[in-house]
Amino acid sequence: MEENITSAQNKSAHGLIGTKMGMSRVFGSDGASIPVTVINIGLNVVSSLRSADKHGYSAVQVGYKEVKKSKLNKPSLGYCSKMGIPAVSKLKEFRVNKADVSLAVGSILPIDTFAVGDFVNVTGVSKGKGYAGAIKRHGFSSQRTSHGNSVSHRAIGSTGMCQDPGRVFKGKKMSGHLGSAKRTNRNLQVIEIDGTNMLIMVKGSVPGNNGSEVVLKPSVKKVKNGGK
Repeated sequence: MEENITSAQNKSAHGLIGTKMGMSRVFGSDGASIPVTVINIGLNVVSSLRSADKHGYSAVQVGYKEVKKSKLNKPSLGYCSKMGIPAVSKLKEFRVNKADVSLAVGSILPIDTFAVGDFVNVTGVSKGKGYAGAIKRHGFSSQRTSHGNSVSHRAIGSTGMCQDPGRVFKGKKMSGHLGSAKRTNRNLQVIEIDGTNMLIMVKGSVPGNNGSEVVLKPSVKKVKNGGK
């Protein structure tokens, strides 16, 4: 299906911040059903510019999610007022080349920063699943469910060794907290863009619950390999 979509070389030097709305499907010209994640690209305003001469590196700082002024503390509200931007609840920096820093503070990043056919990396915080056993957390196989196995079907089994060394090595895969971690899904293709409703639809799933914030960046590997 990917060959039926007009591929465009991703020339955007920075990224965008959005909100995961949920999953849906898009039907291609050949009738194939493509699972997509719908991301709402709200207000993305340039809040500051970092230069190599002044800060030691080049970057574009982007403010996202306009909120009421009463929702911000005084330092954040003072910063937004100083930079002349709306009250935003999130600030994110995108590293860029010095030649690419051509944006002005207060300008709005358009949704066409990415084009249909581009490949992006989407970063978010995965769903928290609480305390999980080793089978669910690491994909271990369960034990036999019959023939004398008494209430230990999903037990992890032996974790230590004999008297030497007589302990469990650090890093052993065992039960513990699962999810609620920063994760990135790479090389997701932009399938459709709805400029009216400020929606970007990418192929596949992205980390996080519906309503959580995600960050879209250009895919480095796909650009290096010519989009292959």
